[in-house]
Amino acid sequence: MLPGMGHRSAERIALHLLVERPGKLAPLLESLQAATLAVRRCTRCGSLAESDLCGVCVDPKREPTSVCVVEQVPDMMAIERSAAYRGTYHVLHGRLSPINGVGPEQLNLSSFEQRLKDEPITEVVLALGNDIEGEATCHYIREAIQGIRPSIKISRIGFGLPSGSGLTFADPATLRSALEGRRDVIN
Repeated sequence: MLPGMGHRSAERIALHLLVERPGKLAPLLESLQAATLAVRRCTRCGSLAESDLCGVCVDPKREPTSVCVVEQVPDMMAIERSAAYRGTYHVLHGRLSPINGVGPEQLNLSSFEQRLKDEPITEVVLALGNDIEGEATCHYIREAIQGIRPSIKISRIGFGLPSGSGLTFADPATLRSALEGRRDVIN
């Protein structure tokens, strides 16, 4: 099963491909296999890329001093759809969850800490979900930033999002409101 797809939807797609459109199955499989070979993580931010850096990281129109930290690539894509943010990103590929055995070592945090040391970052926007694990991850990141560069402005997105929800399924207007209503955490 794929995320966001229930049993009935998966069954309809499988039957459609196997019974009604069997000629479409081979090209679909080839495309998926080609994507697994061509797409990898951006070496800078952890997003998806077909070369070393993703499209956001190579975009000269982006504000390089602002980094928005997100949990997953779909969260970044949701913020991009809102068109409310023009900085860069850092994708963690998860969040701290001691009960599930996810610690800082399992997240894309070491490259973030290196970015804090190497890049002219002046603002970090924490765009993680408003639940216990999201809050714990934000706390960990705030502590790491303070230990490396205490002068960096740290903000948290505003919450027009339901508590316990993620960013992936929020509509663009809600995400725009959340980004515009972000508040300072420290400073």
